Amino acid sequence: MHRLTKIDKVWAAVATSDGLAAWFMPNDFEPVEGHAFHLGSVPFGSSPCKVTVVDPPHRLSFRWAQSWTLTFELEAQGDTTLFTLTHSGWEAAGQTEFGEANSVVRERMNGGWTGLVEKLRGTVEAG
Repeated sequence: MHRLTKIDKVWAAVATSDGLAAWFMPNDFEPVEGHAFHLGSVPFGSSPCKVTVVDPPHRLSFRWAQSWTLTFELEAQGDTTLFTLTHSGWEAAGQTEFGEANSVVRERMNGGWTGLVEKLRGTVEAG
């Protein structure tokens, strides 16, 4: 969990295509349940996704790749926002559509989320 600034600014950074591109990955996201979109992950290319939950400005969730789900939860706390990111759907023995073992990718991403959330904080505070 991370404390960020005003909930509407955080929502704009996690629930719009431009907002996601600024701190996460290039995309063709739209905040519409059922919308199919792609995240552009370097060096692996385009990854298919599908929006599953849009509850402004509190919760956004989407399926990512074969089995992952990414959920952003926001809770206003005065002038700050409590931001919780959950990356679920990991099968220990499985592998990504790019042929890498989930265990390897999970460890890499586990370390990467902290930096990305800090980038999100900077994006929100600069905007």
